[in-house]
Amino acid sequence: MDVGEVRLHCAVAGPEKGPLVVLLHGFPEFWWSWRNQIPALAAAGFRVVAPDLRGYNLSDKPVGVDAYRIEKLVGDVAGLLRALGREKAHIVGHDWGAVVAWEFAMRRPEMTDRLAILNVPHPVEMLKGLRRPAQLKKSWYMFFFQLPGVPERLIARNDFLYLRKTFKGYPRADVDKYVEAARRSRGMNGPINYYRAAMRGAARGRGPAYRPIPASTLVIWGEQDAFLGKEMARPDARWVPNARVEFLPNASHWVQVDAPTEVNALLLAHLGPVAAPLS
Repeated sequence: MDVGEVRLHCAVAGPEKGPLVVLLHGFPEFWWSWRNQIPALAAAGFRVVAPDLRGYNLSDKPVGVDAYRIEKLVGDVAGLLRALGREKAHIVGHDWGAVVAWEFAMRRPEMTDRLAILNVPHPVEMLKGLRRPAQLKKSWYMFFFQLPGVPERLIARNDFLYLRKTFKGYPRADVDKYVEAARRSRGMNGPINYYRAAMRGAARGRGPAYRPIPASTLVIWGEQDAFLGKEMARPDARWVPNARVEFLPNASHWVQVDAPTEVNALLLAHLGPVAAPLS
């Protein structure tokens, strides 16, 4: 789909006229991260669109760090809705997709119906967390990713051993799909540029312009997350006044893969029933 600056490859399912749900994946994944959610949402009557974000897998891969600034990523989602002929959608995000989802709901409230976030804190809570030594230790890779070229070489080395270790414990066939997508992603250069663009923007004083999010918001949090502390899960009511948080004690950062039944039930309850049979 042509969304403006780039073309995004999308997985699409469900009735064409159903309420739109946009699923935004994280790092180092691609649309397939939502393989357990797409059929459940489509069966409930939703029109489901799961793009490969810019820089990933089969989507366009613009060159340069500035091409991955958060305003560009938010613009891609807005362009996706326009390409689909929709004025608004339910937005669901995990990991970096959740970062984009938070920002989209702040910057494009008129295009956001309901919001669901998986295992990423609101930006205000993330900034608070990065002031704590325990979270800084967990987030070491964000700073390592600032090095030019080195992270790409490390990730690609030994048949993407870094990714295979990241997804250790998951079926080999599943991990192979992530490796295959990483090969298409120029050694993950674009995905790593998300981190570089965010850090450079903060260093230049281009921090986010926080705005309250009016959308009804669900935060789903796997408590076994090795990267982000659960103390950051609950957003400040000043910024997200209509939010609730659901903790899944046996799930990791990859919560939608670890606990698909629970995640699907929570999403379906939050997004609400489809009003009428759709064709």
